[in-house]
Amino acid sequence: MASNPPGQGFQNKNRVAILAELDKEKRRLIQSQSMNNPGASIPLSRPPVKEFRDHAEQQHIAAQQKAALQHAHAHSSGFFITQDSSFGNLILPVLPRLDAE
Repeated sequence: MASNPPGQGFQNKNRVAILAELDKEKRRLIQSQSMNNPGASIPLSRPPVKEFRDHAEQQHIAAQQKAALQHAHAHSSGFFITQDSSFGNLILPVLPRLDAE
């Protein structure tokens, strides 16, 4: 059986101590925040801010896509389309398929 290096036990104890200290600090902050804002835990009836942010972000991306598409069509002889990309591309080039002869 392989044994741990001599400093490994100290590092693990140090990590556990740091994590415990962070957890204690987190609990203290949450408790002080709830004491300062007693009504903060009551949910509001309006839609969450995230929905507004998502909608605004979608509109911003749509505007960016439109601008990128117009720029590409004006400065290139290629053809481009707007499509969601896993890599964050706003527009993608389209290559025509040529029939093999």
